[in-house]
Amino acid sequence: MSIEPGLKAEITITVQESDTARFSAGEGFPPVLSTPRLIGYLERTAHQALLPHLKDNQGSVGSCVNVRHLAATPVGMQVRFCAELMEVDGRRLRFKVEAWDEVEKIAEGEHERFMIDRSRFDERLAEKTLRIRK
Repeated sequence: MSIEPGLKAEITITVQESDTARFSAGEGFPPVLSTPRLIGYLERTAHQALLPHLKDNQGSVGSCVNVRHLAATPVGMQVRFCAELMEVDGRRLRFKVEAWDEVEKIAEGEHERFMIDRSRFDERLAEKTLRIRK
């Protein structure tokens, strides 16, 4: 299978306390889905679109996120994350990403990922780790 524009994936979650800005940033923040957690779920959704098409030693890593967080979502509400592959340029993959809660669209934007060879990636990571241990 080849990786071509049009691949799509969706993930639905229920916002938990651990997903909130208050949980990660402190009591001064509201108990709503945090922007970093929102972005993490959008990245995961884009990766999920690729999974059925990856070879055994392939993976993908995020390299760029440009997302507008449009509306707050409280704990207990469901959120649907969507990703669609829009462009393939060698190893670079560009996705359109969006999210909706039970009431409205809460995010929209683009996300870029790069295809990786896991063995090569792991080798480079191990080399980097050795540098800090010397």
